[in-house]
Amino acid sequence: MTTESTGLIGDSARTDATPFAQVSPHLYNADLAPTKREGRRWGAYNIFTLWANDVHSLGNYSFAIGLFALGLGGWQILVALGLGGAFLFLLLSLSGFMGEKTGVPFPVMSRIAFGIRGAQIPAIVRGAVAIAWFGIQTYLASVVLRILIVALAPSAATLDSNSFLGLSTLGWISFVALWVIQVVIVSYGMEMIRKYEAFAGPVILITMVALAIWMLNSADWAIAWTTPDSLTGADMWLKIVGGASLWVAIYGTFVLNFCDFTRNATSKRAIVKGNFWGIPLNMLVFGGIVVTLAGAQFRIDGRIIEAPADIVKEIPNTLLLVLAGLALLILTVAVNMMANFVAPIYALNNLFPKHLNFRRAAFISAVIGLVILPWNLYNSPAVINYFLGGLGAILGPLFGIIMADYWLVRRANINVLALFTTDAKGEYHYAKGINVRAVVALVITAVVALALAFVPAFQVVSEFSWFIGAGLGAIVYLVIADRRGPFNDVSGEPIAVASTH
Repeated sequence: MTTESTGLIGDSARTDATPFAQVSPHLYNADLAPTKREGRRWGAYNIFTLWANDVHSLGNYSFAIGLFALGLGGWQILVALGLGGAFLFLLLSLSGFMGEKTGVPFPVMSRIAFGIRGAQIPAIVRGAVAIAWFGIQTYLASVVLRILIVALAPSAATLDSNSFLGLSTLGWISFVALWVIQVVIVSYGMEMIRKYEAFAGPVILITMVALAIWMLNSADWAIAWTTPDSLTGADMWLKIVGGASLWVAIYGTFVLNFCDFTRNATSKRAIVKGNFWGIPLNMLVFGGIVVTLAGAQFRIDGRIIEAPADIVKEIPNTLLLVLAGLALLILTVAVNMMANFVAPIYALNNLFPKHLNFRRAAFISAVIGLVILPWNLYNSPAVINYFLGGLGAILGPLFGIIMADYWLVRRANINVLALFTTDAKGEYHYAKGINVRAVVALVITAVVALALAFVPAFQVVSEFSWFIGAGLGAIVYLVIADRRGPFNDVSGEPIAVASTH
């Protein structure tokens, strides 16, 4: 019998520091297992298209255009996005290397710092945030679809006047249609997601560049670089750095579970190359589009737009409006799958590895994203600010603890085999499967992060809350961490599976 069928870590995988152990069905299945190095398919282009889609998301455009409204001019916005891009390139490369080396998804990666049982804490926090945003993003995309349907069939507007559980008939049709499309795509696993992202990336870039050119033409090929309320001096630079920090915070979820994707990466070089083209350079292109859209609209009528959808609605040609709207739908689906669908799938797999696989966990995640009626969440500031905002604030400390443990305490020496055993002698068993030191560090720094997010007295530093939380998480953990070791570096190849689902 093979290693994969028996789940045994055989003699070929043993070293003096790696006692014979059995892979536990409570910790291991084909989706949580490390991926074989041979056959990995995520190259630099695939990493790049992740960012080509995610950077150009509607939420990011709304955020960046909001900087224009807050008093930053064109070049200041580019500097803010450039600084944020530089920080993200470093953080995402470090996070990505972890996945490439170990071949495991985020919930399993969390076992290194938090223990084989304690890892449920970061996995559930990340998964809960993702499921809520999956539903919300699907709802926002369904609003665009409703506009397209009415544009193509004006009589459909009659279906948009009633309400059932907060949505009209047309709203339900649009939401369920997009929900089904995403479930079908994800049900084919990470390989189908890779192909979809590769398809969607160029579509989005071409569409947004075309929209910027159309706006330039409408503004007689000139834009407003500033508004009358533009900031200067120290206030300007503080807002630039604050904007860069918030830009990093937006990706606070992704820097945690980037390993979900890079576990399939062909090499570290592919990660660096894909990140370089997809983060700092792509973000400058994104910034140029933002400045063009906002500046052109302000020059035309003195109005500051809130999102690209505001411009799309004003396209006079129905065919062009539909094409632009379809591109925005393709974009939103791409972003939703990578940022909000994959994380809860692995989190659920980690909770019930004996009963779930990628497809079943995807369906359960999607059902939860539907039954929570996400449009009602989106329309409730209290839910968005306190529930999702509170969970989001904890992501900074989680990142700091996990990264400090991996890079500074263990220096990237990871016993991948021990991540899947309940043996009390296993390196990641700690105290009944929980690293109490990591949990204590999380509780202490989570309290600080939540205070920064919600206490009015800390409003002045709220823009830097993710960095503060991540930094404190790392520092507190390094102070109390057990550094005695030994920290063994053992490959997971003996129990690895092919990197496609």
